[in-house]
Amino acid sequence: MSKSPASDTGRMPFASRPASIHFDVFTLFPEMCGGPLQASMLKRAQETGHLSVALHDIREYATDKHHVTDEPPYGGGGGMVMKAEPVFGAVEAVLSGSGPGQDDEGMEPPVILLTPQGRLFTQEIARGLAGRRRIALVCGRYEGVDERVRQHLATDELSIGDYVLTGGELAALVVIDAVTRLLPGVLGDPTAVVEDSHVDGLLEGPHYTRPRSFRGWEVPEILLSGDHEAVACWRREEALRRTFERRPGLLGQARLTPRDREFLLRLLEDARRGRRP
Repeated sequence: MSKSPASDTGRMPFASRPASIHFDVFTLFPEMCGGPLQASMLKRAQETGHLSVALHDIREYATDKHHVTDEPPYGGGGGMVMKAEPVFGAVEAVLSGSGPGQDDEGMEPPVILLTPQGRLFTQEIARGLAGRRRIALVCGRYEGVDERVRQHLATDELSIGDYVLTGGELAALVVIDAVTRLLPGVLGDPTAVVEDSHVDGLLEGPHYTRPRSFRGWEVPEILLSGDHEAVACWRREEALRRTFERRPGLLGQARLTPRDREFLLRLLEDARRGRRP
């Protein structure tokens, strides 16, 4: 399989995305995925037909009588390495069988290896994946997978952060959750997807709900004003402020208006003067 980022579908408009998506998850421990898939939004998405998930036990595709799926690494070193044969066998058997196939554009399902060595999973990548109809997720384990899986089977490699987990199952669930919630009809409020953190490169601003006063801490008056334009402006500025304070590196890639840039310049000037932005 040729390597091409799984999110090459680009910034697909929300209304143009497929109404449903299927994930094939290849793992040595399918039981790790069952619980989260049977709760909250992911459970509802399956019940409404927006999401389907098939868990495939890689061990069932090992050809020896003991179903061995890992071996010590050539050249020595600690840990065990997942064998290529059962991973190839599982993915090729499932993707060549019945079930969701190519996208409308004739694109084969991406085969994504979850690994700390992959490119960082972002909201932009999630948006691209939400344009696919079927996605295969391969969960790494132990010291890693045989390099031939990376080179000749996986079409993309993703990491959910600069840390190491015991395996790729939790990362696979993160991808499934982040992508599924972007499908039309999955969330009760369609505007929630548009206003999330990272959607336009910024962190989301603060939220408040009842009661109006809690232990002397008051809800900002602007949110009670009924002036929708003023509220929208306040929320945008608070998102800019929060990003400036907590994740300033995001601002270089954010989609900013001239008004946004003016506000950020004021924040920067306040910071230089030692005042709270």
